[in-house]
Amino acid sequence: MVETFKKKALWCYKGFKAYQPANAYWFEQDVFLHSQFRDGNVPAKSQLLWVFKDALAILPCGVTRVFLRSDTAGYTHDLLSYCNEGKKNRFGQITFAIGAEVCDAFKKAVREVDETSWRTLFRTVNGKEKETGQQWAEVCYVPTWMATSKKSPTYRFLALREPIKQLTIPGTESMSDAPFPTYTDEKGLPYKLWGVVTNWDYDDKTGDEVIWWYRERCGHSEKAHFVQKHELAGGRLPSDKFGANAAWWQIMVLAYNLNSLMKRLVLEPIEQGWSSKYLKALRFQLINLPVRVYERSPELFIKISSDPAVQNLQLKARQRMISLANAPPIEGTC
Repeated sequence: MVETFKKKALWCYKGFKAYQPANAYWFEQDVFLHSQFRDGNVPAKSQLLWVFKDALAILPCGVTRVFLRSDTAGYTHDLLSYCNEGKKNRFGQITFAIGAEVCDAFKKAVREVDETSWRTLFRTVNGKEKETGQQWAEVCYVPTWMATSKKSPTYRFLALREPIKQLTIPGTESMSDAPFPTYTDEKGLPYKLWGVVTNWDYDDKTGDEVIWWYRERCGHSEKAHFVQKHELAGGRLPSDKFGANAAWWQIMVLAYNLNSLMKRLVLEPIEQGWSSKYLKALRFQLINLPVRVYERSPELFIKISSDPAVQNLQLKARQRMISLANAPPIEGTC
């Protein structure tokens, strides 16, 4: 979501004017396959299947399997069915883990989970397992839209809870007014509550493995969104015209992808660690290096630092770019 003060911008659900692009992010390659620029009042769930199909169409022929992670915006019947059935795409069944909507029916199903079925969620740190203070459980839950036909797919629903230690939250009269989903167990103890829906098979991944795989979405995609808005001026829209701002956003997406590809294909093979650097670090360590420019008729000379490390990086980077420019064409989309 991109907050703005443009007069013609529309109000978003958070109560301020904004634009709300929908992004399809390719985690392994750190690029955006597709980005649809939207008004702020467009629901996050709107036409996500369309965006997802456009992203799949861009994937090269060498990609044979796709996995999908999404927050609760992706919790729509058409998107889940499209991924699970796998009849209308060249990838077959698409495995997914998507945030489930925590409604009253879901809370009721969670309350029916036996207390002995809740398992502690552990995090592995330096090879050692540490408790996170959260618990997870498989939930027997069938939404209304899944119960309309005997042929409806069967998904796994996971519940994740965390005890609320601060029983009185400033600015709220009761737990129902909290800014996050809550529920109370049989003993009246309050918990934060999250839900995840997946079509991972029980034999392929346990519930906690699905949860950790789902949570990997936040660490990388949120970083990419930060770079979009703050380092590549995606959050500084130039006009009050929707079309001009949409063009600005798409140029920014192209710049992000080009920057990511240059780090991975040009700099990373020379020296490890470049692919994880922010653009600010690239400017400081590579782009904005001081040089001396002087003219010796009829030629123009640029003198860079005498540091061998800097010279070696510059020379090898240029050689990599030349080799990429002369590389054979890659396979197109299928």
